[in-house]
Amino acid sequence: MPKRILPKQILPKRILPKRILIVDDEADIRDVVQAALEEIAGWQILKAASGVEGLRMAQTLTIDAILLDISMPDMDGFEIFSQLQAHPSTQPIPVIALTSKVLARDRARFASLNLAGTITKPFNPLSLGQEVAALLGW
Repeated sequence: MPKRILPKQILPKRILPKRILIVDDEADIRDVVQAALEEIAGWQILKAASGVEGLRMAQTLTIDAILLDISMPDMDGFEIFSQLQAHPSTQPIPVIALTSKVLARDRARFASLNLAGTITKPFNPLSLGQEVAALLGW
């Protein structure tokens, strides 16, 4: 009797949640962003409390996007963004500025960068996931 060959079972593709890195020196902001994006959007959130830590994580982990505070003590978000753009492994990661800087000169500087977008603090935690998804085309 000939051996019967069965077709391979087609399994549904497992969709992994998006991995978002939040780089912000304020623990409360990191916690609110984490709760909003994990609970409401279902994404995995990684947190960095400084620019140095954020750069290290972005260079060593698989990240789908970065939410980046602009005003931080060790190095500001502009310097972090510049270093992300200079490194081949982090240059393609989309970055959204998460900032309270809303002056016209700050907005002009944001517009001159290759940011995926800007979200202004304070933000609505209930709509944060929708805002991030809209800016990133997800």
